[in-house]
This record gives sequence, C-alpha cells and structure tokens, in this order.
Amino acid sequence: MRKIDRIKTILITSFIFAVFLFSGCISEVQSNTQTNKSILEKQVDQISIPISEISQAAKFYKYDYEGKTISFFAVKSSDGQLKIAFNACDVCYPEKKGYRQEGDFMVCNYCGLKFSTKGIGTQNKESGGCWPGYLPSKIEGNNITISKVDLENGKWRF
Repeated sequence: MRKIDRIKTILITSFIFAVFLFSGCISEVQSNTQTNKSILEKQVDQISIPISEISQAAKFYKYDYEGKTISFFAVKSSDGQLKIAFNACDVCYPEKKGYRQEGDFMVCNYCGLKFSTKGIGTQNKESGGCWPGYLPSKIEGNNITISKVDLENGKWRF
C-alpha cells in the first residue's frame, strides 16, 4: 500500500470509529435527558404556594388543565388557620359564579349562602348543599402544597 492509501485508510477508520463513539455519547445524553425529565415531572406533580402569600384577604388562583381553568382560593381564617377550597361547590357549580369574600365569610355568588372562613377546607358540612368544594392541601415547610391530581379531579366543577 502506498503511504497516501494508508493515511486514507487510517482517516476513514478513525472517522468511522469517531462516528460510533459520538453516536453512543449522543444516545447517552438523550437517555440522561429523558431520565432528568421524568424526575422533573415527578417533582412538579404539585403546586406550592408560599404561606407568606396567604392572608385574611382571600387570594384566588387558576390552574389550566385540558382546556379548563380550575379556580381555587386560599385564605387565612380569623383563628389563623390556612384554608384552601375550590372556587365552586358541588351544587352551584353549573352557574360558574364562584365565591367572593365579605369579612370573615366566603359568599356564594349564585345562591348567596355565607360560610365562615374557619369552616372552609373540609368536606361539605351542609349535607350536600352549597359549600366551597373541598381541595386537599398540606403544609410543607414554608409552603402549602396542592396535588395537581386533586386539582384535576375537581375539573368537573368548571
């Protein structure tokens, strides 16, 4: 073999080796990216609200899911407890009116019933009547966390 042919062979072999090596690296990077994405998705399966945001003035939040805007509110009751509820109830939800705050009460914008903020954040106490829809939440550190699944399960109200 001539020297030029030998150099060509070495270059071609090196090129092919580099392609295989590089494609393995890309495959590994893609694999790690997919793993990181899965981990990230697991870490964002909830919504966190800083406790410092919540006061005795109700704050309304929105969460978009499958073309629906799910609304909920957070309020600190007069006894200092943090309360979370859907901005709809099991009975009046078809009217899509939600609640407003009047002092220490949340008032249904459709039927006018008033609910003390102290009682909100529980299952319906009115035996199936109007009641701010129960939305489970947890205090974790300096945040209140709400599972996205719990929000999504309440989408029928909206």
